[in-house]
Amino acid sequence: MSLGAHLIELRKRLFIAAIAIVAGAIVGWILTDLFVWDAIQDPVLKAAEAQGHGAEGAPGGTSIVFPTISSAFDLRLQLAFTIGIVISSPVWLYQIFAFLVPGLNTRERRFTLGFFASAIPLFLAGCAAGWFVLPNIVRLMTSFVPEGGESLLTAKEYLDFVQKLVIAIGIAFVLPVFIVLLNFAGVITAASIIKSWRIAILVIVLFTAIATPSADVVSMFMLAIPMIGLYFLAWFIAHLHDRRVERRNREEFGAAV
Repeated sequence: MSLGAHLIELRKRLFIAAIAIVAGAIVGWILTDLFVWDAIQDPVLKAAEAQGHGAEGAPGGTSIVFPTISSAFDLRLQLAFTIGIVISSPVWLYQIFAFLVPGLNTRERRFTLGFFASAIPLFLAGCAAGWFVLPNIVRLMTSFVPEGGESLLTAKEYLDFVQKLVIAIGIAFVLPVFIVLLNFAGVITAASIIKSWRIAILVIVLFTAIATPSADVVSMFMLAIPMIGLYFLAWFIAHLHDRRVERRNREEFGAAV
């Protein structure tokens, strides 16, 4: 394909992904009122209870505030699009793979379905991992509020924090699948993957440190350990693939001789 054809294909894939995200956002708008917002603010409410914040609004504790008249609407819109990204993940992940498939030969294209089938559960598992550590992070960060003080979390900043934690970790969990895809496409080798393991671990630790507060070391390692495991799993799969390719090349070369 020419560069122009690649750009047209990319535009087509992006358009389909955008439509899917918008459709998911419509569903997310409905789900927000049903249970999503209650689930998101639950860690804050539990932190407030732990700090003795009474139901009547007694001083002290933690609460979420909406500082402007449009804050509630903006938050619901932002939350709807976040849900839309998660719900439509099978569609936009497939569009990414479909765009990269031409880089694979006929024999290797059959692995595309495996990549696609593994990317979706890994993305959702990453989102679940971020969601799992969220209450611990909220509890830890709000515990530094002095006695008698109150931590007022603006709704937008709190939602941005939740989004960064959940979505970013979900995407990070999918990256090993792309490493394997690049290996199958012949862009990188298993040797180069394992050679860079120190750099990979450093990047993963830095990423989890940014995605979680620096004071919460436990949550950082809870996220870093499975990501490191996925990196080495990607190397192992690439290693098996390289060995298979090398064996096939030897057989073909021997047959030609």
